[in-house]
Amino acid sequence: MSALVENSKSWRTVRLGDVAKTSSGGTPKRGVAAYYGGRIPWVKSGELGDSTVYETQEKISQAGLDGSSAKLFPKGTLCVALYGATVGKLGILGMDAATNQAVCGIFLPDEIDTRFAYRFLESKRRELIKMGKGGAQSNISQEIIRDLQFPLPLPDEQRRIVAEIEKYFTRLEVGVAALRRVQANLKRYRAAVLKAACEGRLVPTEAELHRKLKTKNSKFETGAELLARILTERRQNWQGRGQYKEPAAPDITNLPTLPEGWTWASLEQIARSSSYGTSAKCSPTNSGPPVLRIPNIASGRIDLTDLKFAGTGESLDAGDELAPGDLLIIRTNGSKNLIGRSAVVRDKLSRATGYASYLIRFRLFSLPTLFDWIATIWDVSFLRAWIEQRAATSAGQYNISMSVLSTMPIPLPPLAEQTRIVAEVERRLSVVEELESVVSANLQRATRLRQSILQKAFTGELLQEDYNQ
Repeated sequence: MSALVENSKSWRTVRLGDVAKTSSGGTPKRGVAAYYGGRIPWVKSGELGDSTVYETQEKISQAGLDGSSAKLFPKGTLCVALYGATVGKLGILGMDAATNQAVCGIFLPDEIDTRFAYRFLESKRRELIKMGKGGAQSNISQEIIRDLQFPLPLPDEQRRIVAEIEKYFTRLEVGVAALRRVQANLKRYRAAVLKAACEGRLVPTEAELHRKLKTKNSKFETGAELLARILTERRQNWQGRGQYKEPAAPDITNLPTLPEGWTWASLEQIARSSSYGTSAKCSPTNSGPPVLRIPNIASGRIDLTDLKFAGTGESLDAGDELAPGDLLIIRTNGSKNLIGRSAVVRDKLSRATGYASYLIRFRLFSLPTLFDWIATIWDVSFLRAWIEQRAATSAGQYNISMSVLSTMPIPLPPLAEQTRIVAEVERRLSVVEELESVVSANLQRATRLRQSILQKAFTGELLQEDYNQ
């Protein structure tokens, strides 16, 4: 006897497809202009956000509906996403609407409450994701939906279960909303700290400190003098191909004024060289050298977990292996948010390691202080905006080129000031990171609690607990 039957004599377990029908839609031919721009809302899987769907990005015409496999579903239809990253996402139509082939409509008899079925499918989302098949686009079939074992109490009990779930979820969502506010405030504080660091407001500037000494012979190396020294050494120690060429100047269009004693430098000016990575095919089981990829660029740090390796016959040429001071930048990705994200190699790696072709390496001038400075201020808002404004897009992919990155402006304070700012940023953000970790752990706990509530609801335990209290 199933747990459902044991928990309540009024419950029975059925195959969902035996009590409900399913259907998916389709996509009108894109080349026919008359098929689009009509009045019929057209729901795609990305618009299923675990809520009622009231609006769609696109609308189709009656001709588009008639000339394709798209189907018009009535208001109140329960929908589930079948394809890709949205597998298992749910929605209830807030209006009559057509859907594409990635959206499955579920048509329930009067004896099944739509919200009850909705919460049941939410409880099965992890199972549905695991059952997904395919390569780049994982998918589930309508048959998988229909084969689900569906608990079926009497209609009144379904409504009581839904009400009880909503009661628990309302309380839970109040806590989650508070955690999200804390998370957003921490993010804003992090951004404010970085902004203050780059505006000379976080610690006393070197110029201010030397004025307080009131000594005529008191001198300090300004950012401009530091840059001049770097450029001199860069020119004298040039070992690149061909004749030495002066590096590009920084593109400082619409950037803020720097504090006294600072200067703007381009990324190319403070780097010895720059290069693209290897296009060698990599695998976790290969025996060649490790190759860092986008997943290894995590929160400004090099993450050496989840490594992949080049083939047995692959090797790294002299100078190609990563070394301390190498700045790795993501140059191409489908997500604009990832373009330009970076990490600095701080320590010597245990073995010769390469980097993939969708990363660019700038080998920074050999000053550990400079390594820390670049890693600290890289994600400040005005530099992030500079990158995103210059990212090109093609076929759904964003790209930032080496030539553009070469002109990226870097605020350059005196070395001693860099050290003080980095230490203060680390002090403040270490507290932020601890709090973010606590918030993240509690959000994960809320997710587990949500699943626990759903599990108890559909094994008949949730109402039992309420009755026993």
